[in-house]
Amino acid sequence: MNPPFFTALDMTDALKAAELAARLHGQIGGIKLGLEFFNANGPSGVRQVTHGGERLFLDLKLHDIPNTVAGAVRSVVPLAPYLLTIHASGGAAMMRAALDAAAETATKLGQPRTKIIAVTVLTSLADSDLDTVGQRGPMLDQVRRLALLAQESGVDGVVCSPHEVAALRSDCGADFLLVVPGIRPSWAEAGDQKRFMTPGEAMRAGASYLVIGRPITGAGNPADAARQVAAELH
Repeated sequence: MNPPFFTALDMTDALKAAELAARLHGQIGGIKLGLEFFNANGPSGVRQVTHGGERLFLDLKLHDIPNTVAGAVRSVVPLAPYLLTIHASGGAAMMRAALDAAAETATKLGQPRTKIIAVTVLTSLADSDLDTVGQRGPMLDQVRRLALLAQESGVDGVVCSPHEVAALRSDCGADFLLVVPGIRPSWAEAGDQKRFMTPGEAMRAGASYLVIGRPITGAGNPADAARQVAAELH
């Protein structure tokens, strides 16, 4: 079984992303492609990167009225993403619409249903940022509110920072997926993440999947860096 982490290919160059995915094959649990890549390359770029069979985390953070989000989900499910993100702050009706669209489309295509993962609070935000965006703090309380709303709406899990993992695992139980960015190996710089942990710390706290980008993609030998990350999980 591959390690439980996705490598974030945060770039616009589809050829470079495909080459990196090929170099990392077998060393990671899958690849994450986000808005930066998707806006530059669209579905054809995603297919170019995933043609080697890598498990796909499509991180689009969809957030709109329920009907629009459902349509967006239908349009990307043919890419067979394992995980797809929406924003929990879009509300229960929007989250249910996304889940229903994923299930209906997967059934029509005869493929496994994409797991819908709701973003709680972006890991680039700190407590001091919540008031400015109209959210109620402290951070942990807001993340717990949104995670419970997501679970009640039926989605498969949430994105949260590693510092909320233990509380959400307790609140939401063992089967709820906790997808955790803000991961920095002990040998890497923090970058723009304000709420981060090492891979081992996050997994021990109860994370289901980790998301790790620059410590791997920016390394001189990405495959070696991925192996180092995998070693930190034990």
